[in-house]
Amino acid sequence: MRTTLKRGIGRGAEVNGNGHGVIPPGALSPVTLYRQAPPAKPGLAKVIGKFFLWLFVLLVMLVAGLAGGFYLWAHETAAAFRCQTLDCKKTQSHLAVVNDPHQAAIALVIGYDHRAGDGTGSPSRSDTMMLIRADPGTKTISLLSFPRDLVVPIYCGKANYPVDHGRINSAYAICGATGSLETVRHLTGLPVNYMISVNFGGFVATVNKLGGVWMDIDRRYYNKNVGTLSTNYANIDLQPGYQLLNGQQALEFVRFRHTDSDLYRLARQQEFITAMRQQAAHSLGAQSVIGLVNRIKEHHYVEIASPQGHEFNLSTIYSYANFARGLPSGHVFQTKVTQVTGYNELFASQSTIDTAVQDFMNPDVETARTNTAVALGRKLKKKFVLPPAKTTLTVLNGNGVAGSASNGSYLLGQKGYKVVVPASGQPANAPTWTYFHSKAYFDPARGACKGAAGGVAKLVGSTDVAPVPGPKITKLSNGACVTLVVGSTFHDHLAPITLPQAPVRHPPLISSDGGTSRAALVKYKKRLPFRLQYPTVISRGSQLDTGYSETPVRVYKLGGQPTIRLTYRFGANQYWGIQESGWKDAPILADKSLSQWVKGRRFDLYYNGSHLHMVVLRTGGATYWVVNSLLDELSNETMLAIARGFRPMTR
Repeated sequence: MRTTLKRGIGRGAEVNGNGHGVIPPGALSPVTLYRQAPPAKPGLAKVIGKFFLWLFVLLVMLVAGLAGGFYLWAHETAAAFRCQTLDCKKTQSHLAVVNDPHQAAIALVIGYDHRAGDGTGSPSRSDTMMLIRADPGTKTISLLSFPRDLVVPIYCGKANYPVDHGRINSAYAICGATGSLETVRHLTGLPVNYMISVNFGGFVATVNKLGGVWMDIDRRYYNKNVGTLSTNYANIDLQPGYQLLNGQQALEFVRFRHTDSDLYRLARQQEFITAMRQQAAHSLGAQSVIGLVNRIKEHHYVEIASPQGHEFNLSTIYSYANFARGLPSGHVFQTKVTQVTGYNELFASQSTIDTAVQDFMNPDVETARTNTAVALGRKLKKKFVLPPAKTTLTVLNGNGVAGSASNGSYLLGQKGYKVVVPASGQPANAPTWTYFHSKAYFDPARGACKGAAGGVAKLVGSTDVAPVPGPKITKLSNGACVTLVVGSTFHDHLAPITLPQAPVRHPPLISSDGGTSRAALVKYKKRLPFRLQYPTVISRGSQLDTGYSETPVRVYKLGGQPTIRLTYRFGANQYWGIQESGWKDAPILADKSLSQWVKGRRFDLYYNGSHLHMVVLRTGGATYWVVNSLLDELSNETMLAIARGFRPMTR
């Protein structure tokens, strides 16, 4: 069926005016001479009143001046972050437009540098490539990082064929920012709305301007480059435990990968992004923000490319800042590409990439609650989902491509949906043909329709879910539960996805600690002002790690409070830890996914996607943390079992 857009006839111009008659002015009257009595002297109350009135006016003028100055500063700042280089400007025509303020937006973040010794003519390197998706509909932020050594087809410009195969970070060196953008776009099939280029030269200065960043260091990192083959990499000297890092220390941590693989480096980078966000929410004030922005602006550390004709401006900054401020706790999701093989060069199948993209595009805010219930052996409450056979669906053309609506109707009809057409023989056209992402609108009057719209969105791909926006769509929906408007991202086929499977509980992989941890802690119990807890069980195959020190226990000050850290090693080069502290409001503790009471004790749970990254026991005025490895290799059941096995030491 060929769909067309019927254009209406323009209405006649309406009469302009207020609609009221006006009586003509009367005749001029003669001038009257009279004598006015001298004004009375103002009383004290009136004098005081005038004083405060003028004081108020002066304050208003001062505030208005300050506000105006801030407004101009903000506009200048927004302009300074726009594309300045030719490389950045070239990418603007490759970016997708965000037409709807309620639509999810995707940004590609590229971290690059030009190291000393590379030579002035050598290209810069792209060390970080990360997609960030902000979704106002679900109030979530998703992160998807790509290992820099992942081998993929490299694309340049708008050509639909790869110019090379190589590590994904080489796309920047070969084709600049456009190469990185097109390579990621072809790899994921996702439209990108913004591209943010970050110069690592500003990394250290930015972190220092923030006063440092609080991060959890999983193990002892140490290297002193003395010119030998085994030490020929960057110096680093970090102790394990949660701590405040300065800019240089943070840079050393996120770029380290000499005794492990690029997957661990990627995990360290994601941890840094999370830590920066936590710290900004915890302690960043207006003065700090202005100073930080001025530093970034002054040295051109950041460039933000936006679609042509939709320049990055003050309104854009405000909308995303407001969105981030109102983000619920636990609504940031970190997605990783799993099942990666190789060491110096990494490989992943396209199906593995597609699975990561699916998780990235469909963050489930119920994941933490569901996985916790399964790990604790509790029965899940079955959530009613309207099946396709009972879901009425109308498909509308929102991209102007002939046949899009009929093809979408056919494909979804094959999946069992009850397809209905617009009433009264109206063509299946949306009010406009400017939709980029597809839209799955649901009838808010029927509770099950929202979930049904989510199912349609997953099948179509690159689809935003929202309630029916107004009467124009309602009239076309013909009473359907879900109205799908196919946008430019719909190419006459459904997304090759598999719906996520329900989590399955596995027995925790633990063994008795045998009193080893208790024996290591016993000599410190009088040095700390809170009661220590020792684990009765630990991850199977783990043992206390001494690293480069003589003891596996580290005692130090944290947030002005004494704290203690135990580091455990397992496998070839994996580490998890236990942190015990009297600091109850550390930045990392603010972003919990949920709390659970188990046998009279409160546990705060912190998830990375479906993986439990940290469990915190709060008792006796102190906090006791179990921190998973960088790649979250301990299962959810194992993490909970270790935390539940905590026992207080006698005084």
